[in-house]
Order: sequence, then structure tokens, then C-alpha cells
Amino acid sequence: MKIKSILAVAGVALIMASCSAPKKLREAQVENRRLDSLYRDLQNQLLACENASKSSSSDYEMKIKNLNDQLSNIKTNNNQMVNQLKDLSVISGKQAESINKSLENIGAKDSYIMNLQSAIARKDSLNMALVMNLKGAIGNLDDKDINIKVDKGVVYIDISDKLLFKSGSYDVNEGAKTVLGKVAKVLLNQPDIEFMVEGHTDNVPYKGSGVLLDNWDLSVKRATSVVRILQDQYSIPAAKMTAAGRGEFVPVTSNATVEGKAANRRTRIVILPQLDQFFKLLETPRGK
Repeated sequence: MKIKSILAVAGVALIMASCSAPKKLREAQVENRRLDSLYRDLQNQLLACENASKSSSSDYEMKIKNLNDQLSNIKTNNNQMVNQLKDLSVISGKQAESINKSLENIGAKDSYIMNLQSAIARKDSLNMALVMNLKGAIGNLDDKDINIKVDKGVVYIDISDKLLFKSGSYDVNEGAKTVLGKVAKVLLNQPDIEFMVEGHTDNVPYKGSGVLLDNWDLSVKRATSVVRILQDQYSIPAAKMTAAGRGEFVPVTSNATVEGKAANRRTRIVILPQLDQFFKLLETPRGK
């Protein structure tokens, strides 16, 4: 009975091993050697039984037959296991099919990513062209008074408070209208562009009188003053523009110094990202 238990355990181990990956081959070969050793031991027991059978009853003959059958099964299973492991691929047929489908999906995603990167590059090129046109139109104006840049795919035009307004006022200076006209000319040449005009202040509380209560109001009025000039004097469609006041709450630097306060007092024109145009750019290479 002990031999049967050992053989049963060995058989289960072999069946489980046959489902393992090829990296289990070495373990199976070790197990094969162990079973061969067991096989020899059983042969010795068989020989002893055969010797004893000459003077034993028919029970010994039955035991010999059982031992022979068990040994034959063990050897057959072991040989099958080794052959299966030698021929076994890294993956099964179903796994291979699944992986192939996954690879196809990955390939499609890679193609989509490449198209996306291409579209982003084209969009960045359009932004850079817009920036160059704006800088070319404005000319050699002091960078402290106007700054044009691209940040995270968005074009910004920052115009200093000193250039546009008197302190505490939202009336645009006459000289500043020339600069706004140059900006408007470039924007008019881009009919699909939409933009937001943002008013910004420093953190000094508004102390004027009249309808304005605080820096919120002042920043909004400055934004609407610029929008009206762009609409009324330079014919930019009102539907292309948005006026917004940000007050003192989105500074570009610290308000701890005079220079910092001056930098924070600004009007910012934000060229709004056109997502529908971006997706059109993305669809173009995909349709090829």
C-alpha cells in the first residue's frame, strides 16, 4: 500500500508538471531520475517476489502482476511527460491567439499615438507660426511692455498695465491702441482663432470711486475695454472674443516688490485651444 501511495503522488505530480511551462523541464528530468531509482527499487522488490513466488501461494502472483502494472504505468507516464515538455511551446494555442490579438491592439494603439504626436507637432508648428507673426507685426517693442510666448500648447500675449492704462483706470491709452491694432491685424488673418482677454491686477486694494468696488471689478473693466476696441475699431467679431477679470489672484510673480507688482498688472490675451481643429489635424493622418 505504501508503494501505491508513493506511485499515486508521483502520478499526480507528473500530470501537474505536464501542464507547466518549458522552464519546468529540468525539474521534470530530476523527477524522472528519481522515478527511475524508484523503478529499480521496485524491480528489486519484484525480483524478490518472483523468487518468493516459487514457494508462495497465488497471492504473490497477484502482487507481482500489480507491481508490473504500476511500474509500466509509471514509466509510460514519465516518458510522456518528458516528451511533452520537450515539445511544449512557451504558450498554449489559446494563449498564442490571445497574445496575437493583444499585439494587434498594441500595434493599433502605437499607430494612434504616432498620429497623435504628429498632430501635436503640427499644432505646435501653427502656434509657433502665430507667435512669429505677432512678434513680426509688433516690431521692436520693449519686452517689458509686451511678451508673447507659448506655454503648454497655448499662445499668450501679455501687455503691461503701464502700456495700456493709467493707475486705477480702465480707459485705454491712445498710444496703446496702435499696439492693439497690430495684434488685431494678425488675429484677423486667423479667422478660426478664438481668444480670451484677461485683466490682472496687483494685490494693492482698489481705492477709486464710482461703480468699481475692488480689483475684481477693475480687472473685468480693463478686459472689456480692450475687447470693445478690438471689436469696434479693428472689426474682430465679438463671437471670437471672451472678456474675463482675474483680479489679483493669478500673479506671475511675487507682489513683494515694486517690479513684481508691475509685472502682475497686465492684460493677457489667451489664444484658446481649438479642440475641434486639433482633432481634425489628428484625423487627417489617420485617414491616409
